[in-house]
Amino acid sequence: MSALIPSIAPEIYRLAPGFRALSISVTAAPVENAEIGKAELQAACEAVLAGEPRWADSHLAAWAEVFRSFGAKAKRTPCSADALRKRVLRDGSLPPLDPIVDLYNAVSLRFAIPVGGEDIAAYQGEPRLVIAKGDEPFDTLKQGNPVTETASPGEVIWRDDMGVTCRRWNWRQGIRTRLSIEAQHMWFILESLPEMPAEQLDLAGKMLTDGLEKMMPGMQFNMALISE
Repeated sequence: MSALIPSIAPEIYRLAPGFRALSISVTAAPVENAEIGKAELQAACEAVLAGEPRWADSHLAAWAEVFRSFGAKAKRTPCSADALRKRVLRDGSLPPLDPIVDLYNAVSLRFAIPVGGEDIAAYQGEPRLVIAKGDEPFDTLKQGNPVTETASPGEVIWRDDMGVTCRRWNWRQGIRTRLSIEAQHMWFILESLPEMPAEQLDLAGKMLTDGLEKMMPGMQFNMALISE
């Protein structure tokens, strides 16, 4: 299995100098230990309440500044890692959703890093991180009903040939490529800025792949580092 290496537009590195990411593609195996995700999520919530990791505030503040640089209101639409962390600090925990989602949310909390998980079989073409023109369709839910929005001109989006898969960089994922434990071909993207120690990005990736191996022994993965 070859590594999935998404395309990153040159403008992205000008918005976020030092941006680095891990791209992890996974071929699933039969699930034998679904409880791994819930256990890791609970442990990660406890770590957040204990003040970990030490770089959380500086890393998330850097993400907020990047969001402001492309016109997003960081308090209203924060990066995914910031939103998760605030929920834990407010509520004390997060409810389990799906074993795979719980696992990658646990990684996000433990390392204060945005983590995306996608069903890559639902993609049309390769994932790419670009500046939106403003006509790209995005499928989402409003008040429980499916709707199609368009990206705002100038915002950072993940997309494929069909449209937006995640708005405002890593704020909200679409429905079409949403990941669950039933998916056979998974793709994860872990996104960091220089305020996060470089070696911790590797450890975050290892936490994710170790958890997946415990959950579904025999799974296969390939990992690639993305940087300018």
